[in-house]
Amino acid sequence: MTSPFEIEEIFPDDGEHQVRLPRRQSGNSPQGMAVTLLADYTLRTREWLPSAAIVALLAESGVSPAGARTAISRLARRGVLDGSRQGRHSSYRLSRSAAGNLSAGGSWIVTSTATARAWDECWTIVAFSLPQQHGAQRRALRAQLRWLGYAPLYDGLWISPYELVPAARRQLAGLGPGAVTVFRGRQVELDAVIARDPLAAWDIAAVAGQYETFLGRWRPLLPEIAAGRVDGAAAVRARTEVMDTFRRFPVLDPQLPLRLLPPDWLRVPAREVFAAVYDGLAGTAERHVRAVVAPFAGESLPGIRAHTTADLLAGLDVAGGTDDSRAPESVTRGR
Repeated sequence: MTSPFEIEEIFPDDGEHQVRLPRRQSGNSPQGMAVTLLADYTLRTREWLPSAAIVALLAESGVSPAGARTAISRLARRGVLDGSRQGRHSSYRLSRSAAGNLSAGGSWIVTSTATARAWDECWTIVAFSLPQQHGAQRRALRAQLRWLGYAPLYDGLWISPYELVPAARRQLAGLGPGAVTVFRGRQVELDAVIARDPLAAWDIAAVAGQYETFLGRWRPLLPEIAAGRVDGAAAVRARTEVMDTFRRFPVLDPQLPLRLLPPDWLRVPAREVFAAVYDGLAGTAERHVRAVVAPFAGESLPGIRAHTTADLLAGLDVAGGTDDSRAPESVTRGR
């Protein structure tokens, strides 16, 4: 099983407006942290933030100024950020495409870990064959199938316990003629020596271990949050880290039917702890982000707004506007 810290970023492509969000790396990458920070506090409004303010926020999480500036530049080249420059001062915001992807991904993260789905004991099987020279297309398809909850039972044969959803149909429709076949049916029991259990496509023990690690890391913080003993900088770091970690679980544990899983599966407890940390620190973290940004922006930006898991579950309306619109002059008066 691939380490959860090496899997592709789980947010989907946005159709014709594809945005190359950063790949998941071992540990917390500066690009991933920058995306999470901007999403956590500006997703709905797509507020412009001075680059110096973004650098200062990342510095509180241990990212060097040079590393922060490099991350911001790369995200702009990838189409994740819009940039604006006036004189020596530059500002950035989430691009409209990236904000749409992140909003959809956030809703999916919370929804897929919050509900239990009925299962008719049938499996959907996606069999595909792409020429060797289409390696990039194959990697993109595999990443998208993982995002949709599929896993490889064999090379080129991916399975899910659930029906083929419209998003998967659209993804498969983009392949060349004769490249894919989809089946749905029940498993036929064979001799135990030769049969491979469909659950072998997922490393259940490894997923359980990741849940245990997550709970061991975050449960001890809950009394501190309840007592109001987490300061602003620590609140921002905690929300960034807990989101950065928890958002991988829907890929590692794509809502498999509970009847197929071991007793006392930790999906629900992990989600409850995630919500307690992410929501419980929202107000403190928002005030801190405003305080850090204000000296660089010359004002308190109303577009800095933390959202909660309830907001994600309901779906966030992302502000429109053209991606090449310029930042207000007041935003770029920072130093």
